[in-house]
Amino acid sequence: MKKWKSNDKTVVVDDLVTVNSGDKLVFAGGKDDFVNFELTGLANISSGSTASLLFHNDGGDKGYEILFHNGTIDGSRKTGSLSAVRNLYKSQISDDKWFPFSVAVRGKNIAVKIDGEDVVCYTEPENPYRISEYKNRILSSGNFVLKGYEGKVDFKELIVKALSPEVVNPNDTMPPMDEQNDPIIRLQQVNFPVIDYHVHIKGGLTSEMAHARSMAYGINFGIAPNAYGPVLTPGEGGSGKMYENDSELAEYHKSVEKMPFLLGLQGEGRKWLNSFSKEALLAFDYLFTDGMTIIDHKGRLVRTYRPEEVIVDIPKEAYMDMLVDKTAKILAEEPADFFANAFYLPDVLSTEYDKYWTDSRIDKILDVMATNNIALEISARYEIPSKYILQRAKDKGLKFVFGTNNAGPEYYMLKYCAQMVNELGLTSNDIWFPSMSTRKARLNLIK
Repeated sequence: MKKWKSNDKTVVVDDLVTVNSGDKLVFAGGKDDFVNFELTGLANISSGSTASLLFHNDGGDKGYEILFHNGTIDGSRKTGSLSAVRNLYKSQISDDKWFPFSVAVRGKNIAVKIDGEDVVCYTEPENPYRISEYKNRILSSGNFVLKGYEGKVDFKELIVKALSPEVVNPNDTMPPMDEQNDPIIRLQQVNFPVIDYHVHIKGGLTSEMAHARSMAYGINFGIAPNAYGPVLTPGEGGSGKMYENDSELAEYHKSVEKMPFLLGLQGEGRKWLNSFSKEALLAFDYLFTDGMTIIDHKGRLVRTYRPEEVIVDIPKEAYMDMLVDKTAKILAEEPADFFANAFYLPDVLSTEYDKYWTDSRIDKILDVMATNNIALEISARYEIPSKYILQRAKDKGLKFVFGTNNAGPEYYMLKYCAQMVNELGLTSNDIWFPSMSTRKARLNLIK
């Protein structure tokens, strides 16, 4: 067993530490019992391997755990996760490559950096929510343990520096969550993947703001530009920036690729398929679209979320059939991984939502989705689809994602999504992940 050598208040490991499956390496810095500290080092994760660093540990289950595990976005927790409290689902680094990391505790704040990027900034509230399995996963004091779960993970240049009791994290600017009334921490505690795939950087929401919120709320964000194509007339497209060509998408991708976001892309309108190359679209983790922009029965471009554009000049039942037919065609012909804003109705029909969404209409949409392996978004903003539609989708074996679709800086905390998880009994097996993406094959739809 390797031990850290004591040197005043700093302890140093100056040799390579290999953690294999089943290992539990306890490192004691003399008689020090660390409270506030900063630990830095380098790690190298072999392909398929998992290990963790425990701190404020006493050799048992006390304290917090930081995970080291890479791979595709498949629902497993990734490197940098503050396990069961702030789980992460996208790897920031690749296997078999040395990268720097740091873990710091300053008062009630825990901060984790991976390869120089902040991935966790968690402030433990006065009354944290913990299930019985994690009742000891709270801040106190203690030492460090490296624990191996699978394969091999190497560490080197591990340095721990004790910090004063008064030190604070200057980046800890958001108030702690009220975990006793927060549905997200309950999902985290049972390792249910909490990912909002539908966040837009627009309307006053910056990538920096989104990053801070994601860490504070414990919600992994998937951010997405609106890929529209050439904007030929003023006001064309949806709200916010409409990306028009490959070079604009490449510039956007470069600006966010190192941030701890999943990177999606929303096809906006109906001409996006003919406006971007396959290579540009495949740079993103996933693609999605909605049916909120259509060419109606008289050839008019209609954005159904704009009441002034919805002209119902045929019986409402016929208009509803037209909307369903247009939506089914979109889902059959566009390479979407999931259907966003799903089962949305314009204001003129939404007051009788259940009347117009008959079983036959619902099934027409769901069957096209099932045929093309398209997942269904549960919308936190619009609180759709209804529980009844979601149950029918579950019965057909469809997968689900959570989505917000913010128009500006507002956020909806996935309340409706968490409610539907509980009411429908959804598990992680019901959730879609980018590792399931069919976009590469379906991009053959592009002429």
